[in-house]
Amino acid sequence: MDYIDYYKALGVTKSATADEIKKAYRKLARQHHPDLNPNNAETEKLFQQINEANEVLSDPEKRKKYDQYGNDWKHAEQYEEARKQQQSSGRGGAGNPFGGGGNPFESGQYGSFTGDGGDFSDFFSSMFGNRGGSSRQSKFRGQDFRASVQLNLSEVYQTHKRTFTINGKNIRITVPAGIENGQEIKIAGYGAPGTNGGPNGDLYVSFEIKNDTSFVRKGNDLYKDVSINLYTAVLGGEEMIETLSGKVKMKIAAETQNGTKVRLKGKGFPVYKKEGAFGDLYLTYHVEIPTKLTEKEKELFGQLAKER
Repeated sequence: MDYIDYYKALGVTKSATADEIKKAYRKLARQHHPDLNPNNAETEKLFQQINEANEVLSDPEKRKKYDQYGNDWKHAEQYEEARKQQQSSGRGGAGNPFGGGGNPFESGQYGSFTGDGGDFSDFFSSMFGNRGGSSRQSKFRGQDFRASVQLNLSEVYQTHKRTFTINGKNIRITVPAGIENGQEIKIAGYGAPGTNGGPNGDLYVSFEIKNDTSFVRKGNDLYKDVSINLYTAVLGGEEMIETLSGKVKMKIAAETQNGTKVRLKGKGFPVYKKEGAFGDLYLTYHVEIPTKLTEKEKELFGQLAKER
């Protein structure tokens, strides 16, 4: 078994702070989580090493021991035992615990230290024994899932329930009225399961809203072009106008000009998660000029022209 550079595993320097180590661990653990890389032995090994590095570097005592012995990790436990024995006998000092007699462990005099590390590598077990254990592994939150669904504009005019198949599961959710194109909602706990008892991730559903109506939506307001004939524009009258909530009868004022805009308050789109609140509907009148006039009609228009 070889020495493992835990700093390299997390991509941090030896001077990294506890916060920097935590941030690096979270980023790499998410990137190499087995749920995102199923049936990938190399990724599983890397994920284990990332967790192992965090186990050591996030613990001040383990990190101190790791930094102290480094490449000489094989003799860490023996060094500690010899130092204790030397201190109790009053020999030696703060330097080499073996005085001038060399290091007896390098010659194999005292054998080697081995252990079973459970979910940790042999390197970890040899340096720290079984104190880490699988029970000390960090709880890791499950990966978030993201999905996109398509709905028509007319469908999101009212709040309704829909069942979607996402990641192979049927999920029934409430689609709030007024949801916008590209908007995302979170469904807590419907992501990937957590690791080592960690919480599940969340599911984020984004909505693609297709316009299947004759209206143009801008926020909570709707816009629509309405054609009226020349005679109604000149003399006034009434027109039945389509809205998303049904038809309404509109009074057209006499001498209405082409391009005139009117507002129907509260006839726009529902405001997201505000029960009973609606935007407005803006109508733009386009006056139609009659074509294929009869001779009589042309004569009458001629008389009107002379009157003007």
